[in-house]
Amino acid sequence: MMIKELLQSAHRFLFGLTVFAALAGPAAAFTPPDVLIVGQVAEPKSLDPQAVTAVNDFRILINLYDGLVRYQEGSLEVEPALAESWQISDDGKTYTFKLRKGVKFHDGTPFNAAAVKFNFDRMLEEDHPYSDTGPFPLAFFFDAIVETKVIDEHTVQFKLDQPYAPLLSNLAYPTGLIVSPTAVKQNKQNFGRQPVGTGPFKFAKWESNRLVALEKNPNYWDGAPNLNALVFRPITDANTRVTEFLSGGIDLMVEVAPDNMDMFKQDPMFTVYEQAGPHLWFLILNMKAGPFQDKRMRQAVNYAIDKQALVNDVLQGTASVATGPIPAAFDWAHNDELEPYPYDPEKAKKLIKAAGFDGAELTFYVTEGGSGMLNPIPMGTAIQADLAAVGLDVTIETYEWNTFLGKVNPGLKGKADLAEMAWMTNDPDTLPYLALRSDAWPEYGGFNSGYYANPKVDQLLQAARAETDRAKRAELYKEMQAIVYEDAPWAFIANWKQNAVSGANVKGFELQPSFLLLLKDTYKQ
Repeated sequence: MMIKELLQSAHRFLFGLTVFAALAGPAAAFTPPDVLIVGQVAEPKSLDPQAVTAVNDFRILINLYDGLVRYQEGSLEVEPALAESWQISDDGKTYTFKLRKGVKFHDGTPFNAAAVKFNFDRMLEEDHPYSDTGPFPLAFFFDAIVETKVIDEHTVQFKLDQPYAPLLSNLAYPTGLIVSPTAVKQNKQNFGRQPVGTGPFKFAKWESNRLVALEKNPNYWDGAPNLNALVFRPITDANTRVTEFLSGGIDLMVEVAPDNMDMFKQDPMFTVYEQAGPHLWFLILNMKAGPFQDKRMRQAVNYAIDKQALVNDVLQGTASVATGPIPAAFDWAHNDELEPYPYDPEKAKKLIKAAGFDGAELTFYVTEGGSGMLNPIPMGTAIQADLAAVGLDVTIETYEWNTFLGKVNPGLKGKADLAEMAWMTNDPDTLPYLALRSDAWPEYGGFNSGYYANPKVDQLLQAARAETDRAKRAELYKEMQAIVYEDAPWAFIANWKQNAVSGANVKGFELQPSFLLLLKDTYKQ
C-alpha cells in the first residue's frame, strides 16, 4: 500500500470508525494495520530539530533524522550512527568523525562532511547565509565548537576552544540531528514545515492541530522500519487522549494521566510502559522583580508546597520528590547529601513575614498540557492552595503549551512571579547550564527565565563541562547543587517516571531513558 493510500486509510479510520471502535473494543483492533497512530501531548512547534526545545517535538524528529551518534537502546551511552567511528585528541579539543558512506537524505542528496559542516555552521555562525532559518535555542549545546572542518568527503572534524565533556551526549540529543542542506536552502524559513533528514521515516504531511504523518524510508541505512507510516496526533487534554485511545483513535499514547494508569494495568487488552528517567518538574521564580528577589521568599515557597502530597495524590505515585537541579537518575552526579525541602508551612509563614511580603499578590503561569508537565492544571491548583495557606494570594493564568513557552522562555520579568516548567535531559550539564547561569538569561539566548545569578555557580558549571574526569566532574556538580539548593531560584517539585500505554498488539516498543520514541522496530501484530 502506498503512503497516500495509507494516509487515506488513516483519515477514513479517524473520521469514520470512532463509534464502531467504541462499541467493539480498543484502538489496537481497528487502526490501519501498517500505520501506528501516536497520541502526543501538544502540537509540534517545528520539525526543524535545531529550532525546537520540547521533547514533544523531539519524539517525532528522532524518527525523521539521524545524528552522528545516537543513544544506545535502553541507555544514555552513545554509539555510532551517521558516524561509524571517532577519535578524540589527547588534549580533548579535537574530535574527528569518520562518516558512514552511501547514505542519502530523503531528497536524494548525499550525506557527507560538507552536510555536517553546513548544519553546525548554520547553528553557530551568525553570518552564515542560512542562520536566519533559526533561531536555534539549544545551540548552547555546541558553543565549545570554534570550527567545523571538512577533512575529506567522509571525514569531519570539530575544533573546540576547550575540553567539553558533554559533546558526544549532546551530539546524540535531537539538537544534533542532521538536516538536508539542500532542503534548507530551498525552503528557508519554511524548512520546519518541509523537513528532510536521513532517518527511518520520511515526512509526508502536517495538518496543523490534527496530525503529522511520516512514511517508511525503504532505503534506510540501518534497515527499513517495520511500519509503513506513523501518524502523530496532538491531543492536549489528558482525559481526551484517554477517550480517543479507548474509542479507537490511537495505538500508542504517551504521558498518561496518573488517574488512568491502574485501569490500563488491569486490562490485558493494553500494555503499560513505565521507566524512571532524568526528569525535573519545578517552578521558575522571578528574581528580576517582585517578592522572589528575596531569598527568604524563595525558600518559603519550597517549604510551603507539600510536594509529597503532590506526588502521592495528584501524581499518584508516578514520581518522586525532587531535591535540586540535577535529577537523581544521574546517580554519579546527584548530590545525595541533600534532602528535599520538608513541608513546613509554619516556617514558610515566618520567612514570608520576615521578608515583609505577607499577603503578597502573585501571578502564576500554568500550561494546559505539555512535554513532561505532569498534570499541570491540577498541580498548579494544588500549589496555589498551598501558597494561599501561608498567606500568599496567587492568581493562575493558563495557556496552551506553545503559547505558554512563548511567554516563559523570553523571561518572566514584568509578566509573572512564578511559572511551571519541566525538563527531560541527557546530561547533568544540560539543565543547570542552560537555565541557571547568569550568561543564560533570555536576552543572552538561554533559558534562565527567572534571572538567577550566582558567580560561584557560573564558575562551577563552566569547570564541570570542561572536566573530562567523571569523578572530578561529579564533585563540581555536587558543590553547585548545594549552592542552588540554598539559593532556591526554583521550587523543586518532582522527578517523574515516564509512561506510555499501547494496545496489546503493538510490539517491539520500549520506553527510553532519553524520553524519545524510537519507532523503527515497532510493529502491530
